[in-house]
Amino acid sequence: MPSVTDWSGSSTAAQPHPLDDPQAIRHAGPDLLSLALIDARNQLLQWLALDESDAALRIAARAGGYQEYWIARHVQRRRGEACDPRAPRLAGIEPGVDAWVAGDAAPPTPEALRQYLAETLEITLDLLAGIGAAAAEDDAALYFYRLSLLHEDRLCEALAERVHPGAPPARSQRPPLWMPAQRCLLGAAHAGAGRPEGLVPHNERWAHEVAVPEFEIDAQAVNWGQYAEFVAEGGYDRRELWRDTGWAWVQTQGRRAPRQVEQFQGGVLVQRGGALKRAPAAQAVMHVSRFEAEAWCRWAGRRLPTEAEWELAARAGAGRGFLRGDVFEWVLGSARAWPGAGAAGPGSLDALPRPGTQGVLRGSSFATRARWGQATARRFADPARDTMFCGFRSCAL
Repeated sequence: MPSVTDWSGSSTAAQPHPLDDPQAIRHAGPDLLSLALIDARNQLLQWLALDESDAALRIAARAGGYQEYWIARHVQRRRGEACDPRAPRLAGIEPGVDAWVAGDAAPPTPEALRQYLAETLEITLDLLAGIGAAAAEDDAALYFYRLSLLHEDRLCEALAERVHPGAPPARSQRPPLWMPAQRCLLGAAHAGAGRPEGLVPHNERWAHEVAVPEFEIDAQAVNWGQYAEFVAEGGYDRRELWRDTGWAWVQTQGRRAPRQVEQFQGGVLVQRGGALKRAPAAQAVMHVSRFEAEAWCRWAGRRLPTEAEWELAARAGAGRGFLRGDVFEWVLGSARAWPGAGAAGPGSLDALPRPGTQGVLRGSSFATRARWGQATARRFADPARDTMFCGFRSCAL
């Protein structure tokens, strides 16, 4: 089945296709889920056709392995989060998949992997079709199918990071937004009594009220033109702009520019798709670590937004020019669970790290499927990580 979206996940229709609709996907029943799982697998195979390295093969193998482990082999799959993750499982069709993924054995050939992916998807779709009309709106019965879709779409992002196929569009500069002091709900809200919850990733649970003082926030992510000024003024050589861990990272890495950047003099030249290309000055900067984002903010006399500020602006500022979705965006604070989240459920993709060890990225990137573009979306990552399509925006001090 051909995909209804281009590689960046943007819909070609005036109205979002159900496969691109974040609310529809989170509450998807068997029919829509089947189409979405096929669509995601098509995307995965398209990326694999561009990169058949051992690393790419291991990434792609995780798609079939996850579906087998949590759906095909999992006798308690219909119980969803209430299942016993340690319960005995059925035998799988490929005993070597765990070794493939872990790197304990040579990865499969591209042909063998494609056959494995075809077989695992067929089994998944057969089981999904057989859950029956009574379970068609049962969040528990559909939990692992929905989670499998999110997992595979993230694997596609991981493969895109290796290929570097493109970049976000250049944006005309918009003035910052001023947001008044207010109380707001941060995180995903419960659906309410008698309504299906849908898929809510663990790190988005649950909505809780927070007080947010007034603030000014950029309408869009910092661009290459703005970042080039920081580099030109010796930003990577000025110790006072970096926190201790960030400065140690700069020295160890020998960094003088973000990942993939080859030149700043006379324009920004970056490595994309195996070739040097000029990045427009109005294009969002990407492949920056949180250390670099923080250093730029100190140089500019600004700061990163808090999670509450970012999410409030994403919700309330959408009609006032707040643009998101070009790059993942670093924010202040360390990765943590929201109040009332409880323990992560079986199969969760966002395990909570040790306190203080990882930062938070909000939003989505140009390579994220539109169906995962919720304002509540958040990812956890090491502050040094710059392989993702990550950037940042700033707030006034």
